[in-house]
Amino acid sequence: MRQLICYGLLGVVNNLTIYIVYLLITYLGVEPKAAMTLVYIIGASIRFVGNRKWTFAHRGDSTSAALRYVPAHLFGYLLSFLILFTFVDRLGYAHQWVQAVAIIIVAGFLFIVFKYFVFAKEYSAPKKYEYRIQDSLLQRIGGIRGGKLLVPRQE
Repeated sequence: MRQLICYGLLGVVNNLTIYIVYLLITYLGVEPKAAMTLVYIIGASIRFVGNRKWTFAHRGDSTSAALRYVPAHLFGYLLSFLILFTFVDRLGYAHQWVQAVAIIIVAGFLFIVFKYFVFAKEYSAPKKYEYRIQDSLLQRIGGIRGGKLLVPRQE
């Protein structure tokens, strides 16, 4: 639940700022899909740091996370682009409202992808096992992983 709240707070601040920039540059004459592309790249770059450090407290390799983050956002971008294309270009709705709704839809999609793919916790042993350091003799024989022995938990 903490992750969802942090994601929401970061998203509201970031997306509101990016949306205002989107409205400003479309007002100045930039085509809506071009404006969305520009603000999407800027927003995604800023959110990587915030989501990695604050929302998901990811301690894994940042390069690996970034390599998963890029395709996640490519799918998010395509979803946003398709929403604009369908509802603005094909159905004639106002781009301002369509983009506002698209932000919410894409944010929900990305939360799930970030939580379970991009910033997923590293694999850990099943709960019926625990890591315990045994005496030095046992550390020299088999069953050692990272200086720890995987043994059944005594209940």
